[in-house]
Amino acid sequence: MQNRSELMPGVFLTHLSAQKFKTGLLSAHLVTPLRKETASLNALLPAVLRRGTAKYPDMESLSAALDTLYGAQIDYTVRKKGERQCVGFVSSFIDDRYAPGGEQLLEPVAELLGELFLAPALENGVFVPAYVEGEKQNLIDGIRAIRNDKQDWADVRLMQEMCAKEHYGVLRLGDEMSTAAITPAALYDHYGKVLAQSRLELYYCGSADRQRVENALRAAFANLPRGEMKDLPAMEKWAAPAAPRYFTEEMDITQGKLSMGWRCATDDVPAMILANLLFGGTSNAKLFMNVREKLSLCYYASSSFARSKGILTVACGIEPKNYDTAVAEINAQLQAVANGEWEDWELDGAMATMCSSLTSLQDAQGAQENYYLGQNATDTDETPEELLAALQAVTPQRIRDAAASCTLDTVFFLKGKEAAV
Repeated sequence: MQNRSELMPGVFLTHLSAQKFKTGLLSAHLVTPLRKETASLNALLPAVLRRGTAKYPDMESLSAALDTLYGAQIDYTVRKKGERQCVGFVSSFIDDRYAPGGEQLLEPVAELLGELFLAPALENGVFVPAYVEGEKQNLIDGIRAIRNDKQDWADVRLMQEMCAKEHYGVLRLGDEMSTAAITPAALYDHYGKVLAQSRLELYYCGSADRQRVENALRAAFANLPRGEMKDLPAMEKWAAPAAPRYFTEEMDITQGKLSMGWRCATDDVPAMILANLLFGGTSNAKLFMNVREKLSLCYYASSSFARSKGILTVACGIEPKNYDTAVAEINAQLQAVANGEWEDWELDGAMATMCSSLTSLQDAQGAQENYYLGQNATDTDETPEELLAALQAVTPQRIRDAAASCTLDTVFFLKGKEAAV
């Protein structure tokens, strides 16, 4: 992308010039392969780093430092982009144009961001044990909390079964058992390896010019260790099995949660995006209009398309007695898209949804940062404007072909313990 440049080996800056915001956004993310054996370590790392630095060794002093920057904020994030795990920090601070006396905040915020990565608070040469233990419990609580949202849990279980032999099935937060086993020494050892071997993606959205941002970040990350850089493995795309797989799990719930997954054999991403929107990606899509409204088979229904994996999924809430009918009807609606059974207004609505989504990225710094991180982390090179142009060039036949390439892979149903299917 023209707005992305390499500042130093394995360190890239995406500069998003914007004059409309009163704040600046600066973020930094280590991009690593998503693997079961390291997912918990990676997820825990930014939380522990955020507890303090050598200069500001605890949350109180770190918060005080942020207060001197007129209430700047730095939060840690753990994101899953395809088969990549992105861990790091996102900071928000007053744009220089609105700072009292024209004070420049970009440079001190960048410096503090660099300190969080490169100069963590240590005790006896490793991470502070109290910080590690505290954040381990927070991470375990976060993993357990996923089960509290039953549809989220059904979606997670779908991916775990559908992608059981793939890295994509690994939860972005890792797993409870691996997290509990992490020691301060093991985490510090992992930190050194990740810091030296991983790609670092930096993002800035605000009014500062590119050269100034580059200078600030070069200074902040001047001491970043660079060892033998490891190339990120290519994204894996698997074919569907010869016959769909069906899984059922019981939980103490009243409303059944149905999750379904298809493998999409097409490489025509723009066409598949529109096929998904016609199928279940909007409130005017076939799943909502037919399965929910007309047939009353579910409480809600929506679909999503993971382009980096070529996976289409559906999530819906149903009465257990409607399971067989709902599965059959959802499949029928996807077949209807493949058959071209839609009206012009449906396609117009799908296109309008994508147009609105892509153009509205300019109105939110966080949305822009997340979009470009997703592109960079999955080795995709496409601006929102380029994607919109590609969508506008899609023909109805391409949409039909994309939908027809989808083969049902896995069905997961979460039902109440007393329910019968």
